Amino acid sequence: MARCYSAMMPPRQPLSLLSLPKLWLISDARNDAVLERAIRAMPPGSGLIYRHYHLPPAERRTRFRALARIARGRGMAVVLAGDAAMARRWGADGAYGARQALATAHSLRELGRAKGAAGVLLSPVFPTRSHPGGRVLGAVRFRLIAARSPVPVIALGGMNRARARALKWPRWAAIDGLSPMH
Repeated sequence: MARCYSAMMPPRQPLSLLSLPKLWLISDARNDAVLERAIRAMPPGSGLIYRHYHLPPAERRTRFRALARIARGRGMAVVLAGDAAMARRWGADGAYGARQALATAHSLRELGRAKGAAGVLLSPVFPTRSHPGGRVLGAVRFRLIAARSPVPVIALGGMNRARARALKWPRWAAIDGLSPMH
């Protein structure tokens, strides 16, 4: 991936294995009201995955700029849900989605498509509000699938600090689990 240049944000190193954060906050419509506070509570060197699919394009980009400015002030990587070209135009450190800098997978078959990515979010490890009643991997199946990954795995799905400690996995991401919801 080429370096990202933007009139709104300084050039950044592209996301890579060497710069892959261990902790990721994922934006969503349900945590939007607390994102500024959540980002400020994240440790330096962590990451933000900006989704915000619920916003119209112009509003989505404006919100991205505002949150990216706060995240960069904390030394965080900022990844945009979308394709690599959009991520470059917006000044993100990478793209999130299938076959992007940060790939997604829900099974061993999908995990194989992550080759060449900086990392892959494997989910759902535990029950989530995003998919109530949905099938989960569970800790054992998660570990079995993750062990076959060609790239570093980020645990996602029902994750919070307590579950991350219990899972003893070095990289994890959350929406609710890292957002002060009150």
